[in-house]
Amino acid sequence: MAAISATAPYAARDRDLHNRALVRGWLYVVVLVLFALVLVGGSTRLTGSGLSITEWQPIHGVIPPLNDAEWQEEFQRYQQIPQYTEINKGMSLEDFKSIFWWEWAHRVLARSVGVVFALPLLFFWATRRIERGLGLKLLGILALGGMQGAIGWWMVASGLVDRVSVSQYRLATHLTLAALIFTATMVVARGLAPHSEPAADRSTQRLAGFIVFLTLVQIYLGGLVAGLHAGLSYNTWPLMDGKVIPSDLLLLKPAWLNFFENPKTVQFVHRLGAYTVFVVALWHMIATWRRQPVTTHARRATLLFALVVVQASIGIGTLLMQVPLHMALTHQAIALVLLGFATAHWRGTKGAYPLPTEVSVRS
Repeated sequence: MAAISATAPYAARDRDLHNRALVRGWLYVVVLVLFALVLVGGSTRLTGSGLSITEWQPIHGVIPPLNDAEWQEEFQRYQQIPQYTEINKGMSLEDFKSIFWWEWAHRVLARSVGVVFALPLLFFWATRRIERGLGLKLLGILALGGMQGAIGWWMVASGLVDRVSVSQYRLATHLTLAALIFTATMVVARGLAPHSEPAADRSTQRLAGFIVFLTLVQIYLGGLVAGLHAGLSYNTWPLMDGKVIPSDLLLLKPAWLNFFENPKTVQFVHRLGAYTVFVVALWHMIATWRRQPVTTHARRATLLFALVVVQASIGIGTLLMQVPLHMALTHQAIALVLLGFATAHWRGTKGAYPLPTEVSVRS
């Protein structure tokens, strides 16, 4: 009996680690599906496909048109909106199908994220593999996912009546919420992972977290740029419109409106955001090597800065080439990779969540 009692804590710890590995693996799958969803969403936007389905049918909408009559009906709905009458008038049914399939794939993939998240969550909860304190975090992510579906339709609806494209405000909100869900999922996954180093000092943790915040802000600004098609003009670098600080940045009245509706101002602010991320990531790398040299934290900070450099280079290339599809999608993909790594790094500076067995011993 004494031997069994002595080994019980080790068995409990092994069980906790095993459960964590299962939950963590599931969350990484969710992260990958979210990554694919954002890229398909980017393709949908860049190909002008986002308004091709003019109704929101969460259940029935999974089934695409199955015959010529249904295709004609779907096409006729599209022909009623301004994007068709002002931009695509006269397009063939085959051309319509090409944009329809992008939007359909985006919506089906969005629904699949809910299934991939909700069903395993239910299983892990029913089998008591969800640790105390973790359930609320996961339910919060699930709630954000439900909100994202509603915001997605809210975004599409903005382009069905008086506009030929969706509102840049709603596009940026939709993209940023997707990035927040991606970030939250990564935070929980990395919190469940074992870490080889003790937690970093508080200053390193704060600066790592600030980089995550700056990256999210930059993604929001990128959404405004995309919504206004601001990347299609002023395609020079490092100067913009021939100047370091271009003129007419505050042309609209009131002045604050320029930061959301003036394409020149929005692109300029997005550039400033990129410079800020670059400088802060550089300083974070240097400061981490000074405080904690030759540690995992310092090596991650170096890789994080390298990703920032790669992303900045791709962003400049995308601008100079006037936003070709492949470059724009690469820019969006690396933005997510950067956000994911920055989030993992930040969580890594804080260390893993305490194991339930450790909490029990302390209490």
